[in-house]
Amino acid sequence: MAIEITPLGAGQDVGRSCILVKIGNKQIMLDCGMHMGYNDERKFPDFTHISMHGNFTKLIDCVIISHFHLDHCGALPYFTEVMGYDGPVYMSHPTKAIIPILLEDFMRIISRSRGPKFDGPMIQQSLAKVIPMQLHQSVFVGGDPDFEIKTYYAGHVLGAAMFYIRVGSESLVYTGDFNMTPDQHLGSAWIDTLKPDCLITESTYGTTIRDSKRSRERDFLKKVHDCVNEGGKVLIPCFALGRAQELCLLIDSYWERMGLQNVPVYYSAGLSARATEYYKLFINWTNEKVKSTFVERNMFAWKHIKEWDRSFAGNPGPMVVFATPGMLHQGNSLLIFREFAPNPKNMIIMPGYCSPGTIGHQVLSGADFVMIDGQRIPVNLQVRNLSFSAHADAKGIMQLIRHCGPKHVVLVHGDLKVMIVLQQKVESEIGVPCLYPANGQTITIHTPRDLPATISTALLKAAMAQYQKQQQANQLSLTPNPATYSSDVTTPYALIPMDVSTNITPASKGTRLAIDGVTISIPQSDGTQRLELVSHEQHATMVHQQPSALQHRPSELSFRKEIQYPPSVFAQGGVWCPMQPLDAVYLSIHHDLKGSDLEDKYPLRQLVDSVTIASFTAKQDTQGNKIVIHFDNDHYEFCNRFCTVVNLALEGTIRPIDCS
Repeated sequence: MAIEITPLGAGQDVGRSCILVKIGNKQIMLDCGMHMGYNDERKFPDFTHISMHGNFTKLIDCVIISHFHLDHCGALPYFTEVMGYDGPVYMSHPTKAIIPILLEDFMRIISRSRGPKFDGPMIQQSLAKVIPMQLHQSVFVGGDPDFEIKTYYAGHVLGAAMFYIRVGSESLVYTGDFNMTPDQHLGSAWIDTLKPDCLITESTYGTTIRDSKRSRERDFLKKVHDCVNEGGKVLIPCFALGRAQELCLLIDSYWERMGLQNVPVYYSAGLSARATEYYKLFINWTNEKVKSTFVERNMFAWKHIKEWDRSFAGNPGPMVVFATPGMLHQGNSLLIFREFAPNPKNMIIMPGYCSPGTIGHQVLSGADFVMIDGQRIPVNLQVRNLSFSAHADAKGIMQLIRHCGPKHVVLVHGDLKVMIVLQQKVESEIGVPCLYPANGQTITIHTPRDLPATISTALLKAAMAQYQKQQQANQLSLTPNPATYSSDVTTPYALIPMDVSTNITPASKGTRLAIDGVTISIPQSDGTQRLELVSHEQHATMVHQQPSALQHRPSELSFRKEIQYPPSVFAQGGVWCPMQPLDAVYLSIHHDLKGSDLEDKYPLRQLVDSVTIASFTAKQDTQGNKIVIHFDNDHYEFCNRFCTVVNLALEGTIRPIDCS
């Protein structure tokens, strides 16, 4: 079993988030965003990776949108109304309410671009396909109990959600954008310890450790105050909902305390009234402070912040302007920047991330001038970058990974250099595999599953009685056979057949019980296999009375373990010379169902153990610096006559045959 992940956007990049996931027999699209740095066909994800011929409704089982930022939802109307996807779309209630406002505002701008477009009716038709979800709500997609999605609080913007997705026994978590630090109006991200097969997480600030929130707030207010004291104008680009409310709360209360009523503060988004409505309507998505005070005092009814008008740009004297969007790629923030940029007394404070290709990214990179509508605009104003981004920093990302407990981690929504550093940190400190696929690259995450096996009480009691008699004698010795040893180093493998004598030694963490019986594999109506461990007598009876119940294709059982060694043990031209003992080395068991329609390999773990193993073979891989041990058993028509060995501890030492 495996999960396939293909980024169509946000693979080693920020912007155009769109992750295609195949889990079980379902295919899911996680976010469907646009790239703020492009105005051509590169603005939207490359949907041809899904199909060259359309028919997306049959190929995609559902679309999940994490939040309302356009780099996560901006291509949704295009995908549904132009590309023809007609399946379910899931998002939170606040996200569904806010998306059309941002899309309609953005639509007026992209109508002048050369890239793919959509219009107002398409936005409404697209949102008609949306199935909104409450916080912590579970939904079975299409009524299928084996296809579940559940929302968790992400803390990034109002309504931002992380999604837990389960298909059968496989599961993953998609974080979208999240924030582990509570702020003025939102709480911190939270999720259960789900232990999914895979966690797909953003990595925007994967190498950044931020100062304390209070320190950043003090620094922000001081820089604004110093600039207006000198008669300068301050531009603060931000998105209409989220950082805008956060920073406006800070400025409004600071203006009140410092008596700065004579310095005008403007908010250009034109969404102040709407923002108040949304925060009141979706009060359960805010933090406790907002919830507890909202009835008595509306925190978003500003005392000192007024609505912006373009005619104010040329007004003399100091002022502070909050303008959208946050990356200076279009809209009011770009127009105001054009007016403010030539004057060195003015200041721009960039509170969040800017994608490559945007004016904001050029300004933060130290450009002396920028081109706006074909005109060369000098950048003489003061440029400050104070991170009030609602993305988790490196500490927050690691905190979420540890708490969630995934078996694999996949990084998206970040720069390549950041991902490389974060991958090393995840693997070294948390100890789970971590990948960061590029756009269009498909990675496969194997998700081996335990096959449950049953055992009769009588057989278990008999085995326990036998174990008590042999408890003192249980040992595992490994005796090499020099006569069959091959030291031919021209091939990557040197074969060392070995014998296994007596019984296993119980592992230190728990008793390992030897079961002398027969394991049978019985096909189920749902296509799975049920394993049953029975006595030899029971097996003989079942074969005689119910042969049809046991009929299945021949199968082969093999036990495999790869043991890594440092290169130093492959001394003397590749001769196997490991000197250290192999204490507590665990073996995984795979059941190979030859010719069946099931998956090729089923690891059997945490089942009862056994000792009926005649021999094994060790292979030395001189290229990979590892030793591979194979345990092989014969197979029969109806069943495998073997005893299941799980978490078998190899105690003792494999000594070199000849290290001279």
